[in-house]
Amino acid sequence: MTSIETAPEIKSAGADHAALADSFDEFMGAFEAFREENDRRLSQIESRKSADVVTVEKVDRISDALDRQKRVLDELALKRARPALGREGVLSAAALERKEAFESYMRSGDERALRTLETKDMSYGSGPDGGYLVPDTIEAEIGRRLSAISPIRAIASVRQVSTAVLKKPFTVIGPVASWAGETDARAKTNSPVLDQLQFPTAELYALPAATPSLLDDAVVDLEQWIVGEVETAFAEKETAAFVNGDGDDKPTGFLQYDQVAETSWAWEKIGFVDTGVDGAFPASHPSDKLVDLVYALKAGYRQNAHFVMNRKTQGAIRKFKDIDGNYLWQPPAAPGGRAMLMGFPLVEAEDMPDIAAGAAPIAFGDFQRGYLVVDRAGVRVLRDPYSAKPYVLFYITKRVGGGVQDFDAIKLLKFGSAGEP
Repeated sequence: MTSIETAPEIKSAGADHAALADSFDEFMGAFEAFREENDRRLSQIESRKSADVVTVEKVDRISDALDRQKRVLDELALKRARPALGREGVLSAAALERKEAFESYMRSGDERALRTLETKDMSYGSGPDGGYLVPDTIEAEIGRRLSAISPIRAIASVRQVSTAVLKKPFTVIGPVASWAGETDARAKTNSPVLDQLQFPTAELYALPAATPSLLDDAVVDLEQWIVGEVETAFAEKETAAFVNGDGDDKPTGFLQYDQVAETSWAWEKIGFVDTGVDGAFPASHPSDKLVDLVYALKAGYRQNAHFVMNRKTQGAIRKFKDIDGNYLWQPPAAPGGRAMLMGFPLVEAEDMPDIAAGAAPIAFGDFQRGYLVVDRAGVRVLRDPYSAKPYVLFYITKRVGGGVQDFDAIKLLKFGSAGEP
């Protein structure tokens, strides 16, 4: 028999599932309409060398509608996938004590229980001036939410550290091997030459505000409130840095490294394939450039490769077909899935540049091997009831770093003439 406490949750879950299914059906219907109209546009180009203006505008409108419906679909899928905090198991006595002490600090500013815990474990908090570390359940949930909604984090390697800088060694010149017969003398081989990459972490912060009535309401789940307030703010900032960050008090984005033509590729540079046309795909067989990009990546990296681009670029390549008349872009197979391009998952990152002369709006690679996200353990909260009365501000910080760790794992498509720097 369903209890009164669980009935609303089950009803809500059923409603979310129905909304997700309806949204997915609408998305697939829009894609069918897009395919029909775009086929008409291509037919007009073949027969009359140009498409009717009305048809072109209709294709663009449906394409924009597809993008909007995809965002709604992703939001519904994310909402359905979010677990409730504290329901994965029974908290230990120490974890429950820490949770209650933290909630007391959040609601009323009472620091006494947290200070007592600091006496037991000096690594737990940093005092009233630097804030207090959130309970492990909240930190873990923030990490899960960021992985779900931060597109680059979702496909990159993520490593947690306890220091300010992660130093990662790599081999410049590997150990030399040689063949020898069973009784032949073995000559001494050279030792490997090592260097190291450094990934410093920088502070990422959010400053949500709460009303006294919200904090006084015991029904309000403050843990969920904290996670909900910071997830989007953190995800947007760190994604922008993972793509375009200059490394100055932020991660270094993969587009900030030196870019060279693939034929001249060298370590610590990102190789690119060019379109041969400034700011555009070639007029004839434009999809061939995507094929060139795919095969610029070594076979070992292609197994786990993703395309990365923004919405506008995706809208442009959505119209491409192969020689058999099949669309290269395919919608996700199920709610919450990724669209596919030429059989590879497509990740939408709005911080990627638009198509323009000299720009590199499309990346392709194994980002799990190519890009490293570094999280320093600990998310801190500092309660500030004074700066914006009557509101209570919460200064929430975490330290994040990032950069390319394998420069051969990511390739770019640059919209320019051959040989451009």
